[in-house]
Amino acid sequence: MTALDLIVFSDLDGTLLDHATYDWSPARPALDRLAALDVPVVLASSKTAAEIAPLRREMGLERWPAIVENGAGLLPAGQGADAPGPEYPRLRAVLKGLPETLRAGFEGFGDWSDAEVARRTGLPPESARLARIRAFSEPGIWGGDDAGRDAFVAALAAQGVSARLGGRYLTLSFGGTKADRMAELATSLGRTRMVALGDAPNDAEMLTTADIGVVIANPHGPGLPELPGEAAGRIRRSTKTGPAGWNEMILPLVSDQADTPAG
Repeated sequence: MTALDLIVFSDLDGTLLDHATYDWSPARPALDRLAALDVPVVLASSKTAAEIAPLRREMGLERWPAIVENGAGLLPAGQGADAPGPEYPRLRAVLKGLPETLRAGFEGFGDWSDAEVARRTGLPPESARLARIRAFSEPGIWGGDDAGRDAFVAALAAQGVSARLGGRYLTLSFGGTKADRMAELATSLGRTRMVALGDAPNDAEMLTTADIGVVIANPHGPGLPELPGEAAGRIRRSTKTGPAGWNEMILPLVSDQADTPAG
């Protein structure tokens, strides 16, 4: 029997990782408290498995799975990642098979070198290398007009590939979002109450899917408007930023849950 029927899903950049330094240590007290209560902490990010695996190990979260590439796939508990997964070559093959008039407008991570990814993203060289070890999805830039992009997206959809336009990238995958993975993992880990933490608009679906959503303050990003359930207290907001805000919100939340009798 678990000490607390809870599962925590957390975004990384700007949420559990500091926006500027990528430090997570201010959240250590909350992470230690969750570990003591045997509460799963599932990292959920746009990062690849190769990027998340060392972070997960450093945080002591290897016993839990992680949601990678914005929900396009999962990194199993205890597993590392140092090579592309089978879905990625299949995705690249679909791209290669498109008519050149459609394919020419799109450039993805698989078309760029590590140095080019570093230049375009601002990532350090080693981080850029890990970002290119993809398993489930292909982020890229559409360089054509809107009509061409619509035709490109339609051609991909006919072959089972979805395209999601984010703040910077058009990301291709065979489907799946962070929110899609949440109930799947909660069920497999035997938990019924879900908490999710994030800082950006692409976290909104995850936050509203959870029983309790936590918006971590991030003055460097576009921010999140008021979300459904916020007026009723189901969505909460931190006053501190990054991992300090994570710690600020999780410690009292866990205490409240621990003090609430099971229904």
